[in-house]
Amino acid sequence: MSRMERIVIVGAGLTALRAAERLRELKFDGEVVIVGDEPYKPYHRPALSKQLVTGKLSTKDLFFPAYHDIDAIWRTRTRAHKLDHGRHVVHLPGGEELKYDGLMIATGVEARHLAGAPRHDPRVHALRTLDDAIAIKETLTRSKGRVVVIGTGFTGCEFASSCREMNRDVTIIGRSKTLFGKALGPELGAAIGDLHRRHGVDLALGVDIRHWATGPEGVAIVLSNERLITAACVVLAVGSMPSTDWLAGSGLVLEDGVLCEPTCHVVGASDVVAAGDVARWPNLRFDGVPRRVEHWLNAIEMGRAAAENLLAGKSRAKPFTPLPRFWSEQHHVRIQAAGIPAIGQQTMYLSTRPNGSERSITGYIRAGKPVGIVGLNQPRTMIHLTRQLDQKLRPMVPSERVRNSRRTPVENPTAANAETLSERTPGAGKIDVNELSARLKTPAMRNGR
Repeated sequence: MSRMERIVIVGAGLTALRAAERLRELKFDGEVVIVGDEPYKPYHRPALSKQLVTGKLSTKDLFFPAYHDIDAIWRTRTRAHKLDHGRHVVHLPGGEELKYDGLMIATGVEARHLAGAPRHDPRVHALRTLDDAIAIKETLTRSKGRVVVIGTGFTGCEFASSCREMNRDVTIIGRSKTLFGKALGPELGAAIGDLHRRHGVDLALGVDIRHWATGPEGVAIVLSNERLITAACVVLAVGSMPSTDWLAGSGLVLEDGVLCEPTCHVVGASDVVAAGDVARWPNLRFDGVPRRVEHWLNAIEMGRAAAENLLAGKSRAKPFTPLPRFWSEQHHVRIQAAGIPAIGQQTMYLSTRPNGSERSITGYIRAGKPVGIVGLNQPRTMIHLTRQLDQKLRPMVPSERVRNSRRTPVENPTAANAETLSERTPGAGKIDVNELSARLKTPAMRNGR
C-alpha cells in the first residue's frame, strides 16, 4: 500500500478525473477525494461554445466517462476556502477541515470580468461553465436580435462561428486589431478575421467600449469610434484568470497561477502538486520560464503526470515536458497548432500564406529554432509535422536549464508576448530560413497535400 492514505484533488474538472484514473492505474489503494464548487462531474468545456449552443449535443452528452474505476468520493457543490499546507489541511465551508497526505490543485480558471459590463442584466453572460452556456442558450432562444461577443480569443470566435451557423447576426468587439493576435501573431490573426468576415461576422476591432445602457430594446454598447451597437445577447469572452483566491495567505507563489517546479510539484509546499489551467511551470522542452497552458489536452496530460509525480515524490519525479497541441474549428476551417506559437519571434510559411480559407502551414521561430506550427485545413500534414517538432524540441538537460534561467527573464504572459508577436516578420533577422525550411518541409507539403 502507498504511504499516502488520502489524496485530495481540489477542482472537479477533466484534470481531476484523469488524475484520479492515473492514481488507480498506479495501484494507489487509498482514499481519493475530489472537491469542486460546480454541481456537476467533469464535462466537455470546449463543446459549450459549439455543439451545445447549436443544439448538436444535449447537456447529458457532455459528461466524460471514466476509463478506469476510480472509486472516488465526489464533493461537488463544495468550494475550498483555504489551504494550510503546513498542517496538510484544506478548509471547506462550515469550518470543515479536510486532511490529506497528498494534494493536487486543479481548480482551473474562471472567466475574467470586464469592468463596466452590466452583469446584472440577464442578457449579459460570461462563458466558462455549463450553467453559463445553458443561460446563453436560453437567451438566444428568447430573442432574435444581434449577438455581441466581446473578446478576440478562441472561445469568443468559436461562439461567433456557432452563431452564424444558427443564422444569427453577430459582432465581435475587441481592443486588438486582429483576432488571436497574442496567440498566433497578427498576420494569421488577420487571415482568420477575413474568414469570419466572409461568413458574415461583423468585426469591430481596435476599439474600446465607452458606455453601456440597458433597456427593453436590448443592451446598447457605445464604442470609442462612436459606433452604437444594440444587442439581444452579449457574451463576455475577455479571457480568464487562475482560480487561486482560496489559496490567498497560503504562502504559495500565485502570480498568474500556482508556481510549480518542472515536475508539477508546487513551489513552497510539500506533498502538493498542481495541474491544468491553474498551474504555471517551466516546460523544459522550451526553456526554464514558467508558463500556464490553457488547452484541453494539457489538462489531461498534466493531470496524469502530476498524479504520477505526487505518488513518486520529489526525489523520483520526472519533469513534465509535453509538446502542447490544440485545435479549433471555425466556419468549417480546422485550425490546428503544436508547440507554443506565442513565444515565437518570427514566422515563416511552409506552404501558401494564410488567408483564412486556403490550406496553409505557419512556422514560429525563436532563436533560430522552431517552437510552434499552426495549420489551416491541413490535418494530415499537421500530424507529420507535429511528430517532427516533437523530435526536434527535446527537453533540456540540467546544464542547459541553468544557462537559460540566467539569461531569460520571467515573462509577463500578456505584455511580453504581445510585443514579440507584433514584431514578427517572415524571413527577417539572422535566422537561416532555408535551413529551417529544409528541416520541416516534407514531400507531402511540397505537393500541396
